[in-house]
Amino acid sequence: MELRTALEQRRMIRSFDGTPVDVTNLEELCAQALRAPSAGNSAGVYFIVGGVDRVHEYIEVATDPTWRERSRRIDGLARAGGVVLVASDPATYLSRYAAADKVSSGLSDRAAWQVPYWHTDAAMATMALLLLLEEEALQATLWGNFRHDEAVKEWAGIPPTWELFGTVLLGRGDGADHRSASLDRTTPTRAQRVLRVR
Repeated sequence: MELRTALEQRRMIRSFDGTPVDVTNLEELCAQALRAPSAGNSAGVYFIVGGVDRVHEYIEVATDPTWRERSRRIDGLARAGGVVLVASDPATYLSRYAAADKVSSGLSDRAAWQVPYWHTDAAMATMALLLLLEEEALQATLWGNFRHDEAVKEWAGIPPTWELFGTVLLGRGDGADHRSASLDRTTPTRAQRVLRVR
């Protein structure tokens, strides 16, 4: 599949058919996705992979009963065929930017980062994974890290000092996705959001 095609076809899918993913293949895709840029070659982004047997556990930890009772999407999400948590270790970046070849940047102090590259790197690796999944004819959704992150990290065995960027739920879509209201917003076109330096 050409990259342009993968970008055009990629959509967030929130209703899966329950087909389990091959965890070994998923681990290989995650390793490939970590070819994404890494600030200072810090290599501080990690994927934590779970098969279909861990999806229900994840949803129980990552949500609360009220949300599960009210959500139109819970059933479709719960049928995901696998789960990938994306995390980063800020200390790795601070240590890297304290090294002799980077120390002049002043970025060995966490407060100095206007844009924390551990989040940037996590986003790049996540996008790479989403495109690789598209190439594999799998669908996915990115579950933002809005709440319950400490409980999720404990459940997944992620060190408490790492930061959870988000979670990718993936599998095969069942075609029963609820259309997102966000798609009805009027937004500038992609072309209008490409500007030239003045």
